[in-house]
Amino acid sequence: MKESKSPLPAQVNQSSDKLLLLLEIMTQQSESLRLQDIARLCGMNVSTALRFIKALRNRQYVEQDADTGRYYLTFKLCALAQNVSTFFDMRSLVRPFLRSVAQTFSESCNLAIERDMTVVYIEVEKGPAKTLMSTQRIGNVAPLHCTGVGKLFLTEYSPAALEQMAAVKGLARYTDRTITDLTALKAELDNVKRAGYAFDNEECEDGARCIAAPLRDYTGRIKAGVSVSGPVVRMTDKHVFLHLPHLLDAAERISSRMGGATLKK
Repeated sequence: MKESKSPLPAQVNQSSDKLLLLLEIMTQQSESLRLQDIARLCGMNVSTALRFIKALRNRQYVEQDADTGRYYLTFKLCALAQNVSTFFDMRSLVRPFLRSVAQTFSESCNLAIERDMTVVYIEVEKGPAKTLMSTQRIGNVAPLHCTGVGKLFLTEYSPAALEQMAAVKGLARYTDRTITDLTALKAELDNVKRAGYAFDNEECEDGARCIAAPLRDYTGRIKAGVSVSGPVVRMTDKHVFLHLPHLLDAAERISSRMGGATLKK
């Protein structure tokens, strides 16, 4: 049996593409819209926009204000999103990317989330050496302030939340390189924000180095993080920065599948 091929971009049904574009445009607006505005924003003529609006109204995705005649999206879209969220298995989505990154770096690659102001590892792909740092095992937890993924999560903490985390969890010292001062940690987080990725330079475990990239969902916030861990003798600057583009590309592609990519107008 021959494998079916995906249609080329030019072969994609244009009506379906325009309908999805209309939905995306409407989700980006803060108020209801006139038909003329919808058509203008979508680059369509009014009759085409009206045809799509009627189809969406028939399926209860759009309603019209009886007084103003303006159109707005209903919460039925939220129900769809909730269904996706409910049945979404992040590990299954991320696993092929973890494998690819692990092979590229020849080191272990991890998927981690945040729970109760700690890092929780939920998936690990072992590198060719089949060795893992002591924290990077499924179900293990690690501190936020001295791990690559943890620092990514902390970049989205407000100043008050950051101070609360330091008060509740503390900034414990794990190695001589651990950042234990809140001011120094804030400076480190500023660097992470600018770079778009985070390092753990023997801050959580002696002899271990890690680099992490964020995974963003449809809200634009960091949902999880992907990190590569290995001994410092192999995770040199030359090795890390040579393969960093592959890690960042994988994180971007995962984020896109989680709805984190910027919508194109």
